[in-house]
Amino acid sequence: MKILVTGASGFIGYKLCYMLAHRGDEVVGIDNINDYYDVRLKYGRMHECGISVQGDHYEFGQEVHSTIFLNYRFIRMDIADKQSLYNLFVTEHFDKVINLAAQAGVRYSITNPYAYLQSNMVGFLNILEACRHNEVKCLVYASSSSTYGLNTKVPYSEDDKIDTPVSLYAAFKKSNELMAHAYSKLYGLPVTGLRFFTVYGPWGRPDMSPMLFATAISKGDPINVFNNGNMKRDFTYIDDIVEGTMHVIDQMPIAEECLNNVAYKVYNIGCGNVTDLMDFISEIEKNLGKAAKKKFLPMQPGDVYQTYADTTKLEQERGYKPKVLLPEGIKNFIAWFNSEKNPLR
Repeated sequence: MKILVTGASGFIGYKLCYMLAHRGDEVVGIDNINDYYDVRLKYGRMHECGISVQGDHYEFGQEVHSTIFLNYRFIRMDIADKQSLYNLFVTEHFDKVINLAAQAGVRYSITNPYAYLQSNMVGFLNILEACRHNEVKCLVYASSSSTYGLNTKVPYSEDDKIDTPVSLYAAFKKSNELMAHAYSKLYGLPVTGLRFFTVYGPWGRPDMSPMLFATAISKGDPINVFNNGNMKRDFTYIDDIVEGTMHVIDQMPIAEECLNNVAYKVYNIGCGNVTDLMDFISEIEKNLGKAAKKKFLPMQPGDVYQTYADTTKLEQERGYKPKVLLPEGIKNFIAWFNSEKNPLR
């Protein structure tokens, strides 16, 4: 199976490339390697997959072969570059595509809205167009738990309405879901969207709470605790996210088994357990062996009180079953955080 993974230097993308190549798929990863956060983390992830060039200077269009997997190649490319992307599809003849490329960050979307237009809308449209013109068998793409917005019913179900987004990031993710459904209906392209819930673990993003907390606590700096600590999250370990994504890749939706005979599915992919923010902080403190200095603050714009995934649909239809509970996940994360592998230490 020949698979394209976009966002291949990202937190989920690099691990997915690794696992797909490890099991024997032919994998091509692309990423624009932008500097939204410290690129040393992106380079480190790529090194884990055997992708490396001298000085970590990657030219756009440059192809790099993995030194670990003969069946994995990386190309620096932006999905917003329509012509380069289309040429890649024409040349490579991909069987399946996993689109994880996107400008990340809920709060960043509030202060920098235009940064999201090219990657999260134009880029995704380019992916859809390239798939439908090049006989791709199926597309899997990243959505987000943020699409549930002001929904107060928990756990969140895929059948819940998602018409109350509280950030531009969430609005774009909902738009992606609508675009994907339209392409599936119009062109018969089997498509699956995955609403990811608060992913954490080794090599996680530095703008997310695990890295922010661990970094501040280890330095003796105060941590910002929003909504005065009265928040809940469905923290999901990276290995469970990747395993669930691979289940979806291997089982494309069939029109006759889908609503309105459209080969389109959306799944929650989370742990299915909700954790109080203060308990999450305590777990990090315990593993660091150091107490946090807490600065209690009001809720941030664009944030929500809780996220909580109902994963029944993904478990029943695709065999997904999260395995890593929070104590084990935080233990693994802090072990990596304190290790020489962490380029931000």
